[in-house]
Amino acid sequence: MGKYALLLIWAVLSLPLQAQPLPQANQERLVQRLQELAQFKETIRGRVGRVAFSRADLEARQYLMDRMRQAGLEVYVDFAGNIIGRRAGSNKTLKPIAFGSHIDTVPNGGDYDGCVGSIGALEVMTLLQEHGIRTEHPLEMIIFTDEEGGLTGSRALVGKLSPDALELMTHSGKTIGEGIRYLGGDPDRLDEVRRSKGDLHAFLELHIEQGAILENKGVQIGVVEGIVGIEWWGVTVEGFANHAGTTPMNMRQDAVLAGARLALAVNEIVNSFEGRQVGTVGRFEAQPGAPNVIPGKVLMSLEIRDLEREKIWNIFRRIEARAREIEKETGCIISLDHLNVSAIPAPTDPRIRTVIAQSAEALGLSHMTMPSGAGHDTQDMAQIAPAGMIFIPSVGGISHSPEEYSRPEDIANGVNVLLHSILALDRLALD
Repeated sequence: MGKYALLLIWAVLSLPLQAQPLPQANQERLVQRLQELAQFKETIRGRVGRVAFSRADLEARQYLMDRMRQAGLEVYVDFAGNIIGRRAGSNKTLKPIAFGSHIDTVPNGGDYDGCVGSIGALEVMTLLQEHGIRTEHPLEMIIFTDEEGGLTGSRALVGKLSPDALELMTHSGKTIGEGIRYLGGDPDRLDEVRRSKGDLHAFLELHIEQGAILENKGVQIGVVEGIVGIEWWGVTVEGFANHAGTTPMNMRQDAVLAGARLALAVNEIVNSFEGRQVGTVGRFEAQPGAPNVIPGKVLMSLEIRDLEREKIWNIFRRIEARAREIEKETGCIISLDHLNVSAIPAPTDPRIRTVIAQSAEALGLSHMTMPSGAGHDTQDMAQIAPAGMIFIPSVGGISHSPEEYSRPEDIANGVNVLLHSILALDRLALD
């Protein structure tokens, strides 16, 4: 048995007697609150949802703050627009354990992405109040601002929200700076929001998987080992546009053929590496786009994701080398321009992974370790605190869609693991 497992067993056994057995999530209340939250939507530019900084977002936040106060939390909105609900601990010298997620959606989004973690965090606070359980560490429930638009709230908390980002236009029709002010924040005082490394004892986020791995494997809990890094490139393939009827096949410099060969090479090379890395050509645009003209240019995208930044770049170098071979074989010129939109891989803390896994086992739930292929606020919070994520199954692997759904029993399982993990971390030294 590993040392982290032994520490967790000690942490659980040392819980006060009144906390044993631990309370269980109220499944009916979870469903009701998710349904109530789902009512806050509006149509913007023909798409229904609750995008950040919209009227629906503001009203949903007010609903959630009311419920947080009912759970006995001291609630405030920080200068980045994040909602913070604080519950005092018995030891005033200890750092807070923070947990939460977001409630904004993409346009035409669903009712579970972010919302399960937010309502789940509220359920944990409600259960602690109902059962009179007091932790030694203070607890903070955080509802992050504008997760879908670029992790705005969490980036502000770790001091990474740049002044330029405040000028970006959002789906709401407001800039991020205007949106923060609309929600009750103050973009001129973001420096006061910043948390430093060591300010939190730990951070946890409960989230739907947004994929189908857990459901396909029949596993109830995902223990997230890290959030993948993402690198993007813009790819330009330059051939020679010419008449489609008068140019012989052996005299063509067809940019589409060269681009297609590169796209196939991406798939082949990414699959040649061991692991769970993914590579995608999501954009492929031929120019001039006329049926009687040999394409002279193709604009493509290349995205590579993995938990290891070094592997991402090793994959890219192999793709780049293949591109040089395709140039020689086709007479086309291929440019691969790295775009400054990368996300650094964010591994979760191994001690917290052990806590989550052992909490699932204590509840009789199956679990597996897995990466997160999507970005989350946890990847920012991991820069300043030991962090962990709990995944629950998504039916059909559907997300960012009105068809998004997670079963009530799976949601309750995730909340119970979150509660157990928080109480174990309350007794576990992470310094």
